Amino acid sequence: MPRWVLHVDLDQFIAAVEVLRRPELAGLPVVVGGDGDPSKRGVVATASYEARAFGVHSGLPLRTALKRCPDAVFLPVDKPAYEAVSDDVMMTLREFGTVEVLGWDEAFIDAGAAGDDDPEATARSIQRRVREATDLDCTVGIGENKLQAKLATGFGKPAGVATLTYDSWFDVLGESSTDALWGVGAKTAKKLAELDIHTVRDLATTHPDTVAKRFGPTIGPWLVRVARGVASARVSGEAWLARSHGKEFTYQHDLEHWDEVVREVTRLAHEVAGEVVAEGRPAVRVVVKVRYAPFFTSTHGHKLAEPTSDADALAAAALVALARFTDRRPVRLLGVRAEFGA
Repeated sequence: MPRWVLHVDLDQFIAAVEVLRRPELAGLPVVVGGDGDPSKRGVVATASYEARAFGVHSGLPLRTALKRCPDAVFLPVDKPAYEAVSDDVMMTLREFGTVEVLGWDEAFIDAGAAGDDDPEATARSIQRRVREATDLDCTVGIGENKLQAKLATGFGKPAGVATLTYDSWFDVLGESSTDALWGVGAKTAKKLAELDIHTVRDLATTHPDTVAKRFGPTIGPWLVRVARGVASARVSGEAWLARSHGKEFTYQHDLEHWDEVVREVTRLAHEVAGEVVAEGRPAVRVVVKVRYAPFFTSTHGHKLAEPTSDADALAAAALVALARFTDRRPVRLLGVRAEFGA
């Protein structure tokens, strides 16, 4: 018997939390990012639906957001506040079954065997309880596996309920671009297009061996399975573990000299090491991110010889990764990320 999986996604979560704290902002374009000063360098963490109507979205430079929506209210990121509200949401969701947390604002719920219950009624009950407990709205996607539920959520936004199953999969997604699939980004979609694979249906009907020749024996067949709507329905209630910890810093003035970059990467690596120690798990890989002026971003990583939490070892690995950058143009942002093993 197949199982119903629900995907719960809080609507405009960070912006919604800020509006709860400042009710006078309801209905206004709200942008959260950096220290809340759009005259400084930084990027948008999230934007309210009212701000999104002006083309403001996550990852957009704050200065660009200000140009697109000069009347927006800009607020600084307040991570502890979002974590506290998220904890309340997840506690509420556990009233309905096993919960697999994906982040602050989304989770999967095992809703039982298909046919045993009415998953849409359960979804509506979840929305009511989340609203009662936190005053926040959420969208719920329903599927026969996690992939279907996750994608269904997009069709229910905002504050709605949508269902995607094996029976409806191709009717809903068949003619969509391959990057509509969860886990398929623009770069992968471009490579698929080079194989004359443009839509979800194209990919689903392509022999896995054909895709494997371009993407390898693991990723190739996986892409075809995803295009067919095939995925795991297992919802794990195990405690969520971070896959990495990282630090990024946007500089108000470009770093013109590479020795400055080296010093900053070393500093960031030591800060990340503190989080790795607090996590209680050693890192296996270090990744360095460099954003050159004006806005070109590149990353390089280095696998550690053995797992470690040692700050000096992580900093040394970060410098090895940094040495792989050959461009010495001015730098506006640096990031260091320590990744954990499985």
